Amino acid sequence: MPLIIIFLAIALLFVLVTVFKIHAFLALLITSFAVGVLNHMDALAILKSITDGLGSTMGSITLVIVFGAMLGKLLEESGAAYQITDKLVELFGLSKIQIAIMITGFLVGLPMIYNAGFLVLIPLIYAFAFSTKLPLIYLGLPLCAALSVTHGFLPPHPAPTAVAAILHANPNLTLMYGIIVAIPAIIIAGPLLSRFYKNWKLIPPANLFVPRVFKKEELPSLSASLFTALSPILLMLSGAVIQMALPAEANNNKFLKFISDPNIALFASVFIGIYLLGIRKGKKMADIMKTLADSSASVTMILLIIASGGAFKQVLADSGSAEYIKVVASGFNLSPLVLAWSVATLIRFTIGSATVSCITAAGLTAPLIVGTNVSPELMVIAAGAGSLMLSHFNDIGFWLFKEYFNTSIKQTFAVWTVMETTIGVIGLIGVMILSHLI
Repeated sequence: MPLIIIFLAIALLFVLVTVFKIHAFLALLITSFAVGVLNHMDALAILKSITDGLGSTMGSITLVIVFGAMLGKLLEESGAAYQITDKLVELFGLSKIQIAIMITGFLVGLPMIYNAGFLVLIPLIYAFAFSTKLPLIYLGLPLCAALSVTHGFLPPHPAPTAVAAILHANPNLTLMYGIIVAIPAIIIAGPLLSRFYKNWKLIPPANLFVPRVFKKEELPSLSASLFTALSPILLMLSGAVIQMALPAEANNNKFLKFISDPNIALFASVFIGIYLLGIRKGKKMADIMKTLADSSASVTMILLIIASGGAFKQVLADSGSAEYIKVVASGFNLSPLVLAWSVATLIRFTIGSATVSCITAAGLTAPLIVGTNVSPELMVIAAGAGSLMLSHFNDIGFWLFKEYFNTSIKQTFAVWTVMETTIGVIGLIGVMILSHLI
């Protein structure tokens, strides 16, 4: 029954948005109530789930999205994004620009959570599309694929790291095997898949990107542009590396965790941008603050849509749908690797969270590898691959992609959902091949 309710909820949401043209924020709230009622939840319990989901999602993404928008606007209006894109095009050439973006996404994705990495780099994708006249999806898909794979497969990201601990897997081996599986997954789900959408004419949302032509003397230096754009990445990466080198009980470990937190890293980067791209170029503080205020206002509705997606996810979780999926999946007679992937896939489809589905699948399947020769490191990657499958309305990443790439619901399914599912399938195939070799 819970699976039927989930399918009905997806159908209802699709009809509300596409047929009745109800805004996604309101449609998600209506659907959340409907799911609660169909699962026989009390009205007050439904309301609590929705407010809890809204609150927890807003608490986890607001600062990242707002600071990311501020940094992106500084990079755009100062011309720094164009300075960087021109240099990359010069180094790699247009024929290899997807490879440059893919490598950038992978390196950025190693220390950064998906949302933070996406928001830091999306202004560069907008600038690339404008300056090279290449399709937005053609440039954006390799970035999204790289960020998604690192988020799902590789330590030190939260889910793979937590699952490695649950399964007593070696994090270094997990990282090594994960990179082996990640490479074909990124190539197939990024550059190769993007060819199917090369004729799509998408433009960035008008409130997030305004094309401009800069004179050479107006542009900031390449070093200032790169340092500002990379500063959140450098802060997060350096914090993560130093933490790995220090014992957990070290006195300065808390400070390192603080400065390498995505919220703080992006916050600091905004001030770096204010100085290097604003004050040092002779701009008045009042004008800089107006730019930041405009950028914050531009993401208000995006925040509400993503938060309502969190509410939908929370109602699904509180209604017991995830527990039902766990019970059903535990009755399957499958290889532990396939079972970990399958359970993660079902839970991902049910509640949307890649992290929750990955960790839950690991907890459920951990006893199955005792006394077997199944690699716990490959179990981590299998669960991570399953946790990226079948993304839809209850996934924050779905709405983030839709709003920033300015796609319709149908287009978001055709690109984002297909990309995520491709990564999940290639991940499982890679795990099964490696399981016969190690």
